[in-house]
Amino acid sequence: MKQQVVLSKFCIISTLACLALFVGCTFILPEIWWYIGWSTFVAILLIICLCYMPMSIGADENAIYINRSFKMKSVSMTEIKSAQLHTPSSGTIRVCGSGGFLGYWGWFSERGIGKYFAYYGKMSDCFLVELKNGRKYILGCKNAPDMVEYINKQLKK
Repeated sequence: MKQQVVLSKFCIISTLACLALFVGCTFILPEIWWYIGWSTFVAILLIICLCYMPMSIGADENAIYINRSFKMKSVSMTEIKSAQLHTPSSGTIRVCGSGGFLGYWGWFSERGIGKYFAYYGKMSDCFLVELKNGRKYILGCKNAPDMVEYINKQLKK
């Protein structure tokens, strides 16, 4: 089973606004050193962000797959303790990551569940995956209830 990560309107608007700001700042100084330095900084920032940006979430009998722009992360089904629907609260604190630029990804902390790593595009499409070692992931994709149901069926096997 594979489901696409859909970005919220906020993510789309904030990503476009940041990109417009990056381009606009390129022309602040008419110096060649500024163009080269700023362009290098923006390119490195975009590459780092694209390394974490979630594109889709997949699952099969062996693992959950988090498909990112440049790399796929997998979490083995044998490591998973539980999966359940969860919507991040408004009191969520971003420790290190993105709060809307190219999606939500990175380390977050939330009262009730503690520290977790997130990969999602819309808060309404999320589910919580808890591992046996205590790690937690909040993942998000279209048809999150179906994905949770599929994962739980695989865990029962």
